[in-house]
Amino acid sequence: MNYDSLGIGKKFPKILTAVVEISKGGHNKYEVEPETGFIKLDRVLHSPLFYPVDYGFIPQTLAPDGDHLDVLIVTDSPAMTGCVVEVRPLGILRMTDGGEQDDKIIAVQANNPHYHHKKKLADLAPHLLDEITHFFEEYKKLENKQVDVTGYESLKAAEQFIIETHKAYKNK
Repeated sequence: MNYDSLGIGKKFPKILTAVVEISKGGHNKYEVEPETGFIKLDRVLHSPLFYPVDYGFIPQTLAPDGDHLDVLIVTDSPAMTGCVVEVRPLGILRMTDGGEQDDKIIAVQANNPHYHHKKKLADLAPHLLDEITHFFEEYKKLENKQVDVTGYESLKAAEQFIIETHKAYKNK
């Protein structure tokens, strides 16, 4: 399956299409193989941590690391790997992984009534943002890999980055 055929989202950049690769609570790192669309076990986390939110990507984007733009989806119930979800961005997590820019959009499920009032990062529980930061700062340490989290930025910054990565995809 070519996930890019799903499109970036009907109301881009306000509402986006996302594909879940890793469910909240998971220890396995899955990736969608670009050539086949099959879901592959990339690795098992070396640390005793679990993903604090659903983790996926936004089709029709090309991030600076050469992959689709990553998205972290805040949810109460994890979606299964491969699930297509409409999401609404709230902000962006700025980070580097192995020296490469690897920013992640923070979003909520667009159709979840529990999240209709969440419009920006400040609407999320501060502890959840701390958990996300802690996860990404720690999850690769036992692999002797360096991840640097530089902080969170606004919805406006997230939307601008989404637009930039969509342009990069169209120009590849």
